[in-house]
Amino acid sequence: MFSSIATASGAFVVALIAAIAIFLLIRAVPALQVNEVNFLFSREWDTRDPANLKFGILDLAWVTVASSLVALIIAMPLSCGIALFLTRYAPRSLARPFAYIVDLLAAVPSVVYGLWGFLVLGPVLRPVALWLNEYLGWIPIFAEGNVRPMGLGTDIFTAGIVLAVMIIPTITGVTREVFSRTPNQQVEGALALGATQWEVVRTTVWPFGRNGFIGGSMLGLGRALGETMALTIILSSTTAPPGYSIFDAGATFASKIALGSAEFNNHIQVGAYISAGLVLFIITFAVNAIARWIESRSGKGKA
Repeated sequence: MFSSIATASGAFVVALIAAIAIFLLIRAVPALQVNEVNFLFSREWDTRDPANLKFGILDLAWVTVASSLVALIIAMPLSCGIALFLTRYAPRSLARPFAYIVDLLAAVPSVVYGLWGFLVLGPVLRPVALWLNEYLGWIPIFAEGNVRPMGLGTDIFTAGIVLAVMIIPTITGVTREVFSRTPNQQVEGALALGATQWEVVRTTVWPFGRNGFIGGSMLGLGRALGETMALTIILSSTTAPPGYSIFDAGATFASKIALGSAEFNNHIQVGAYISAGLVLFIITFAVNAIARWIESRSGKGKA
């Protein structure tokens, strides 16, 4: 009986995901058929007239991927450091409550993160943004964006830092769990040979848990790609096209769908937004599938 229930539960989840994908595809096809621009490479998005739809995802993809990558670049080293501290350096009396505090970051509503980023973090980061633009502006990614004046905290730079805080619990949780499973024989053997704590980390803990850390990072990336409310608050300050700088504002896939809810009264118009949702679904599904595959290989052949 237990085996049957477990099998049925697993089959139900797979069927549910397949049903979501089929629904998105069926609803997206009619709008894609009447789209007057290239869906993948156009920067135009105008769905006000159902008889003259023009929607492309190039700018949406840029803002979504750029903000997520900024978050990942910041969150990965911080999460790895936190996980190592909790598993190898912190005393047991401190590690458990500290881990709870980190996990509590995941319980904060995303709208609170958005307001914090817009009202508090943005003004604090203004000098940093101006400095990066002044001295590294010759690099296109640090050039002046479409937000005027620059450094208002309504750009990809600020959004990426907010996302980093949001995904740290995800990456830290997975990494901490993998690091804690390092075989004691390897750790004790390294200590017996006179290794320092850092040498133990470098020669045993990190090689064993590297794949798990990468898998957890990709799970965090999947979380960042689908974030809606926080990025809607931070990035929706302009409708000007982005210039492919981290100081651009704009819309991600998820925030674009949220902002376009007023147009959800015509199935063709809805289909345009569902098309964007389908792309986000595929990207997120692929990222999570790769993360699970990498995580499943963690530690194999190292014990």
